[in-house]
Amino acid sequence: MPVPDVRGAVWADLVGQDRAVDELAAAASDPTAMTHAWLFTGPPGSGRSVAARAFAAALQCRFDGCGQCQDCHTVLAGTHPDVREVVPEGLSISVAEMRALVQIAARRPSTGGWQIVVISDADRLTEGASNALLKAVEEPSERTVFLLCAPSDHPDDVPVTIRSRCRLVPLRTPPADAIASVLADRDGIAEETASWAASVCGGHIGRARRLARDEEARSRRESVLRLPLSLRGFGEVFAAADDLIGAAEAEAADVTGSRDLAEREALATAMGAGGTGKGVASAQRGAKAAERELERRQRSRSTRSQRDALDRALVDLAGFYRDVLVVRVGASVPVTNPDRSLDVSRAAADWTPESALRRLEAVLACREALELNVKPRIAVEAMLTVLYRGG
Repeated sequence: MPVPDVRGAVWADLVGQDRAVDELAAAASDPTAMTHAWLFTGPPGSGRSVAARAFAAALQCRFDGCGQCQDCHTVLAGTHPDVREVVPEGLSISVAEMRALVQIAARRPSTGGWQIVVISDADRLTEGASNALLKAVEEPSERTVFLLCAPSDHPDDVPVTIRSRCRLVPLRTPPADAIASVLADRDGIAEETASWAASVCGGHIGRARRLARDEEARSRRESVLRLPLSLRGFGEVFAAADDLIGAAEAEAADVTGSRDLAEREALATAMGAGGTGKGVASAQRGAKAAERELERRQRSRSTRSQRDALDRALVDLAGFYRDVLVVRVGASVPVTNPDRSLDVSRAAADWTPESALRRLEAVLACREALELNVKPRIAVEAMLTVLYRGG
């Protein structure tokens, strides 16, 4: 059987990261270049989880990532028995979850060559979870590999003790032309739409796809970018806060609603709902604790989804004020929202650079406040007050 051409196979979805792909492909094909722990860093949309998943597939594949064999397909689909991916749905990754994962990771591979653990959003590890992971990374099993993903290698994102034991793979923001090519050539999106989405997505290919395909996503972006010039009084401030928070809650409900219902129905069935006979009453009484735990997890997931939706709106706002500052000082750098050039120019003519900068800082402070669990309404209203007053 001929060896497939693998250079563009499992790595095909990793856009604009040639240097990282070369390093990872070399490690997958050369055992002497391997190490037991890797840390993928980069801004949102750079492809941290995509890179980790592709690397996992290349490690399990006999041809170092052909993209065609069963190992490649099952790893990329998330069903390979020797590859486990932790994607936090709530606000954090708990110590109990990490301890269970570490125990599994210590086992020998059942079918593949490696036992691989992929931790998306490793910056959400609790202190206890980080300590549990550290012990495993310090003394790993011979055929175990940990692939961690985080925005940066800063101690706020990844503890120094863990970072020092990982091989760093930094990813960059993909260029707009590379994103546009993927949308047009691989996803079949019209070139004009692909080019527009790539130019306004901030280098986030997943967001570019949503904007290109989803009319509601485009509508939400338009609503957010109309805010800066629509704040003419405190009435508009409070109305805008209602709109931003309401839109985030609605978006989160769309994402989690059907899944929550399916989970509740599955739990009810497992606990004997509708059943008769001996043991049913006892099982239903025992189901109360399971129901409370499910409700807790669903609330945490809903909160995370709402904050993620709100954060996307804040990123759009930050991009607008950044563009105003760029135009106001005459910087020779690309703008984030080229399709809002008229609004940006109008704002740049009315605001001083200091005022534009204070507004940008208010948006960034709101994002930080939300990460510190400040109530969204308080954080958003405080931000919008600064956006209205300019300082």
